Amino acid sequence: MALVVFGFTYLIAAAVFMTVTALATGDRAKSFKTVSPGLLPVLGVIFGLFVAFTAAQVWGDSDRAHSAVSREASALRAVVLLSAGLPAENGAKLRGLVRAYIEQAKTVEWPMMARQTASLHGSPPSLVEALQLVIALKGQDQQVVQRELISALQSAFDARRQRIIVSQAEVNAVKWWCLYLLAVCEMLALAMIHCENRLASALTLGLFTTGVAAAVLLVVAHDRPFTGQISISPEPLLQVMPGDS
Repeated sequence: MALVVFGFTYLIAAAVFMTVTALATGDRAKSFKTVSPGLLPVLGVIFGLFVAFTAAQVWGDSDRAHSAVSREASALRAVVLLSAGLPAENGAKLRGLVRAYIEQAKTVEWPMMARQTASLHGSPPSLVEALQLVIALKGQDQQVVQRELISALQSAFDARRQRIIVSQAEVNAVKWWCLYLLAVCEMLALAMIHCENRLASALTLGLFTTGVAAAVLLVVAHDRPFTGQISISPEPLLQVMPGDS
């Protein structure tokens, strides 16, 4: 990912540098040198604001994804703990259904969320069966536990919906195009202002391009919360998975 982002950004900078250098001859060079350096901070501020707005969306999506997974794990942990208040057979069956649900989430849903193909069509069979099992419970002495179990299972359903919805979130193409368009404008201004000195032009373009690539890489690396090497893992769910007994 880093090679792609840096390579693409440096390629744009090289194209800008070669284009301006080739055109900076005669009267055009004089025209280029009349470009006001005061344009640079203005473009830089606008570019920084675009990066900030884009990063804010990415951080927000990441926070929502972490929160959804944490709430799901907490709800499932509550189900496991409350299952001790049920008859032995029902409690063991409920824990088995929770275990099956977590295994299915890890092996099926997480890879699908990474590919952004996870869907809300249909409900996880294990969780549906667990809810049906709890609803079917009878006995006055189990009403409190039953009510708490239903609430915890509903929380798990809601948290699952939220993480699947967030898995579809990403920065759209329009924002990326606008971000790079502003970066190109800044590169052009830098190259034109320093067109009489190729070394200075190359150095300033290189510094700015490195900053652009680093900012874009930071956003790209955290975009799509369930994709990539620093994505959110199902580890919180695995930590609350009940044993086989």
